[in-house]
Amino acid sequence: MSLKQVIVVRDDLKLSRGKLAVQVAHAAVIGYIRSDPAVRRRWIDEGQKKVVLKVKGLEELMGVKYRAERENLVVGIVQDAGLTEIPPGTITAVVIGPDEEKKIDRITGNLSLLK
Repeated sequence: MSLKQVIVVRDDLKLSRGKLAVQVAHAAVIGYIRSDPAVRRRWIDEGQKKVVLKVKGLEELMGVKYRAERENLVVGIVQDAGLTEIPPGTITAVVIGPDEEKKIDRITGNLSLLK
C-alpha cells in the first residue's frame, strides 16, 4: 500500500501564494515529525507523495481534523504567528499523515484540490 500526506487549507483566508506555500510547508513538517519513524522512512523511499486540498472555512477544516483523529491518523494543525497577513493564532491548515492512501482518502476523498 502506498503512503501519502494530505494538507488541507482554508480557502476563505485568501492567502497570497507565498503565505500559502509557507503554511503548507509548516504542515508537511508537522506531519513528518509526528509520524512513526518507520512510516517516515517508507514515505521518503516512495517519493514523499503530498496532496494539497481545500475547504471553505474553519468549521469544515476542523471537521476534517476530528474525523482523521477518530481514525487514529497522524494529524496536526498549523496556527499562524500573525507576523504578516493574518492575525496571530489563525488556524490555516491541517495535515494528515503520512499514512496509507486508502485510510486518508476515506477522510479527504470528497475534498477539492487546491489550484
